[in-house]
Amino acid sequence: MNWYEKLGIVVAMVVFMEVFAWATHKYVMHGFGWGWHASHHEETHGWFEKNDLYAISFAFIVMGLFTAGAIWSAPLWWAAMGITVYGGIYAFVHDMLVHQRGGFRWVPRKGYFKRLHQAHKLHHAVRGKKGTVSHGFLIAEDPARLKAKIKARARDKTSA
Repeated sequence: MNWYEKLGIVVAMVVFMEVFAWATHKYVMHGFGWGWHASHHEETHGWFEKNDLYAISFAFIVMGLFTAGAIWSAPLWWAAMGITVYGGIYAFVHDMLVHQRGGFRWVPRKGYFKRLHQAHKLHHAVRGKKGTVSHGFLIAEDPARLKAKIKARARDKTSA
């Protein structure tokens, strides 16, 4: 494989992982997997929360992909690298930037990172697993639109 094929696989997997993460967050974590994810929507004490079991599970899958790729398929190895790159970006954006884990203390005041920060904070503004907004991690809808969705859903609940 040449370098641009490898880079193409890595970039394609980063894009794929955003779609996968959105779907997993919306339909698994806020669905039947709420038992693990609920800890992320509650006050936690200490460094570890039950929701981190998702990251550990995904890490084992990626280690298996790296191993299989090293033995049988170079493209599979590079796909695992793309997933790992996405995981690193996720750790920075979600864990460090938004939730300020690991002592990271920066709140963005403008631009793309502010939009991500606001969108995820709005995700957490809804209590419970139903009715949440903004399930992606790197692509965030306009915060004003997200606020409007939350208000509309609250109105629908009170009128029902």
